[in-house]
Amino acid sequence: MSSNVKNFGTIMKVSVRDYWKNESEDFTPWLASDENIGLLGDALGLELEVENTEVAVGPYWADILARDVGSGEYIVIENQLTKTDHDHLGKLITYGSVLDAKIVVWLATNFTPEHQKALDWLNDNTSDDLSLYGVVAELWQIDDSRPALRFNVVCQPKEIVRQAKTARTSELTDAKKLQLEFWKEFKEKLLATKEVTSTRTPKPRYWFDIGLGRSGIHLSCTANTFDNKIGVRVYMRRNVADAALDQLLEEKEEIENEIGEALTWNPYPEKQDKIIVISKDADLWKKERWEEYLDWIVNMVIKLRRAFMPRVKKLDLNNASAEEVEFEEQES
Repeated sequence: MSSNVKNFGTIMKVSVRDYWKNESEDFTPWLASDENIGLLGDALGLELEVENTEVAVGPYWADILARDVGSGEYIVIENQLTKTDHDHLGKLITYGSVLDAKIVVWLATNFTPEHQKALDWLNDNTSDDLSLYGVVAELWQIDDSRPALRFNVVCQPKEIVRQAKTARTSELTDAKKLQLEFWKEFKEKLLATKEVTSTRTPKPRYWFDIGLGRSGIHLSCTANTFDNKIGVRVYMRRNVADAALDQLLEEKEEIENEIGEALTWNPYPEKQDKIIVISKDADLWKKERWEEYLDWIVNMVIKLRRAFMPRVKKLDLNNASAEEVEFEEQES
């Protein structure tokens, strides 16, 4: 044998049960920590924030209730440290419907072909507002190394199907078609920067949301064909808006110095939701200028995200209203 041949280790799969004996007492609390729910979020392409664990749903208990930070939508996560079965599929659908979740995640150690097919069928035949994910939790190690956890996503909404359904089920105006095309190109350009690793599927509307690492506050990019403007907003939902805005205003000068631009702070004080915004004139019907517009909005997203994300994560919102108000922007 050549002396140049390396002695490689052997990759081995390890039983998840060797490390988490009990699903509800061991695995769910482990997954619900900020660091570990972030690992699952990375695998799903979502930014997750845990709301609660072991949430009562009639006589049953949903393992984890979380939110997608970017959209504020509820996410139900059902853990199963065994092979998938019909009982857990039924629970997943029940929990999602009762808790009004827009995203449901079934996490197991082994997915049967029948249950993969079931999730794929539901994704292909339900509203584009509902997304179902199947995830296999795997532990691997090389020889005697520490085991490494891998979340292997085996079922997820097909983006091309979602986009086709959006176009098929909506009577899109020319403006909506334009916005959908604009956001598709925006997403591609933004992800190419590596500053943001995942975003939601573009939709035919005037805004496109991006997470800031905390529920209730996110970036909202806008492309308004009526006012002929594009912009980026820090959007604060009403249950945290006043407390968040007051604290961020204390660092107004430092934030604007970091960004290198003046921002408009709380331009609509009469509204319960609060925003901090920067915008510019842009005629979206002039596609020959899209490269300029896209470069500007991507650059602003990066600058605002770098300036606001660490500050948003440190905000003291303990005294903010505990009321959760469903958020849905209305196009003006």
